[in-house]
Parts: sequence; structure tokens; C-alpha cells
Amino acid sequence: MSQSRQSQKDAYHLILEAIDVGVYKPGDRLVESDLAERFGVSRTPIREALQRLETQSLLERDGRSLIVASLDHNQMSELYQVRRELEGLAARLAARHATEEEVKVLRDMVTADDALVDDPQALSRANRRFHVQIHLASHNRYLVQQLDLVHRTMALMATTSLAVQGRGEIAQSEHKGIVDAIEARDEDAAEAALKDHISIAFMTRLKQDADIRERS
Repeated sequence: MSQSRQSQKDAYHLILEAIDVGVYKPGDRLVESDLAERFGVSRTPIREALQRLETQSLLERDGRSLIVASLDHNQMSELYQVRRELEGLAARLAARHATEEEVKVLRDMVTADDALVDDPQALSRANRRFHVQIHLASHNRYLVQQLDLVHRTMALMATTSLAVQGRGEIAQSEHKGIVDAIEARDEDAAEAALKDHISIAFMTRLKQDADIRERS
């Protein structure tokens, strides 16, 4: 890979990660010169990365400026609907194709993540790792690509549903059930468990957003 292509790739992932971890939140304006200084990258790859993120609808125009996009209620609902179906399929395929080693990694992740239930941001990052591991265990590259796009768009949500009181413990219990079904090679149960997990997360987020609106 040429140096310019590598710089473009690095700039893209640096900005994407900054959005993902909340350095830049929905509505924040992204300025080429500021990003170039922050990440130590020249402005050309920054400009190309911003164009790519805009094409993916992760950034949007506000006059002449680019800002981090935000999701309205309908967009969030559509995203969760697609995520529920794709994640369910990933769990079904993982129950069919996951190696013993992959199942053990999932089990170890759940055990380690129990220590994070009181730290919503850390648990949110661990939650993403867990779901990506299931995607990879599906052994379907096209499904992994689609889920990667879905999870990138999830970064446009300013809060995590895992911040709701008690949700961390419940989510961990749901993760255990998903891994149990994958380990048992029960495709129907694995798919149902993961779909239910996403549905509960969506309902939790809807209640969370309702509380935020009431307080504002």
C-alpha cells in the first residue's frame, strides 16, 4: 500500500474512532486544520477521510461545514430493525460454524466483562468487542461487512443504553445466554437470544431518550 493510501486509511480510522468513543458527538463540527493538528496527519488525507465519512452518512453538511450526523427517531428505529435481523443471523451462523476456540473466547469475554458493569463506557466498548466476535464466528464475510457498517452508524448515538441503571447486569446475563446457545449448537435458540437482546436494548434506549426529553 502506498504511503498516501495508508495515510488516508489512518485518517479515516482515527476520525471514526474519535466519533465512536465520543470525542466528537452528534452535532460537533469537524474542521480539517484542527483534525490534521490533533492526529498529526496532513490535510489532504483528512479531507479524503471526511469525504468518505460523508458518503457513509456519518457526517452531514451544515452550511459549508461538516458536522457529526445525528439520528432521528425513525432512523434509529430503522437501524435497530436491521441490526436485530443481521445480528440474529450472525448468532445462528456462529452456532453452526464457530470453532471450539471461538466459543471459548466468547465465554472468556463475558466472564471478564462482568467486572465492568459499573462502568458504562468501558462496558460499551467491551460490548462492541463481544458482538464483533460473534460476527467473526459466523464465518460469513459479507455479513461481517454489513454489520460493520451498522455498528459504525451506532456510533452516532450520543449515549449508550448500558448507562441505564441495572442494564449492564441484565445485558451480561443476556450475553451468557447467547453464548450458551452457540456452544450448544442450537441455531434457533442462538438467533432468538440475540434478537431478544437487541430488542431489549432498543426498548431501553427509547425509554432513555424519553427521560432525556422530559428533563430538557
